[in-house]
Amino acid sequence: MRQWLIGWLLLTGMGWLALSSGLAGQEMKVGYFPNITHAQAVIGMADGTFHKALGSGVAVKKYIFNAGPSVIEAMMAGHLDLAYIGPNPAINGYIRTQGKLLKIVAGAASGGASLVLRSDLRITSPKQLSGLKLASPQIGNTQDVALRYYLMSHGLKPVQQGGTVHVLPVPNPDQLNLLQRKEIDGAWTVEPWVSRLVAEARGVIYVDERSLWDKGQFVTANIIVSQKFLKNYPGLVKKWLKAHVELTQRINGDPERYQKMLNRELHAITSASLPENIIKQAFSRFELTWDPAMKTLFISADRAYRLGFLGKDKPHLEKIYDLTLLNQVLKEKRLPVIQ
Repeated sequence: MRQWLIGWLLLTGMGWLALSSGLAGQEMKVGYFPNITHAQAVIGMADGTFHKALGSGVAVKKYIFNAGPSVIEAMMAGHLDLAYIGPNPAINGYIRTQGKLLKIVAGAASGGASLVLRSDLRITSPKQLSGLKLASPQIGNTQDVALRYYLMSHGLKPVQQGGTVHVLPVPNPDQLNLLQRKEIDGAWTVEPWVSRLVAEARGVIYVDERSLWDKGQFVTANIIVSQKFLKNYPGLVKKWLKAHVELTQRINGDPERYQKMLNRELHAITSASLPENIIKQAFSRFELTWDPAMKTLFISADRAYRLGFLGKDKPHLEKIYDLTLLNQVLKEKRLPVIQ
């Protein structure tokens, strides 16, 4: 029976790649957020790009997340092979496991974060932030670290540390409601919430985080892979990265078309979509990319350490990246490799 099956596969050409590569029945568990900064994942899963790239012998099982720590917990439990995630949760997961859990294999998005304040406050100086109630999505997350470091660099501290600024962990949807009701004074958040706070809560962008970084670029989202999966299935990871690069090129080359596609898929996932003007504004403030902007991650990690989020010992992150497969893809496509 087995000999007959193999012969049939050879004659028809069907399933031979999966059989010969040992990938028949392989499952790849992938996580991402229903967010525009994870656009490649959202669109690529919706239009079949990743399924086609991996081949018919590989089943992709997707998991939708709303918080980076949950992604790390899932990967630690062996329930996740690859994920799109912000830099700080990736750093935390790497440090918690003594560098054994994950590798960052590519970038996904840069920029898109800002401090939005109530327009009636008319703040003109960082010192005027004293006494305000400022929100961030989650204690220790990427935007929270950015907010706290900004305050520290201007001689301010949260109330919890004896300072005068109330720093509150507030999920992004709740930030909008609270700012509309003037129950908070502002929020350091990420797109599309920056654009929504401006359009729907009459907020003003006080700090566009791009203005604080060299060339206006800083890491917002990366692709991480469990080290076990990367070791066992480098071919699958490379195929995923090839599709990721191609998706990035397609989306950046025709933003209007893919913004509409992304919006439809976000509605399918969350039962909510964004007004056309909001998604257009949001895309003007961040960049989809495959470059992980490594230097900015190291800077963010140093800031998180100085703020007390990464333990007593200064983290060593020199080996958090493995860009071997990404650079292979870039070379094959005659694109500049990541140094």
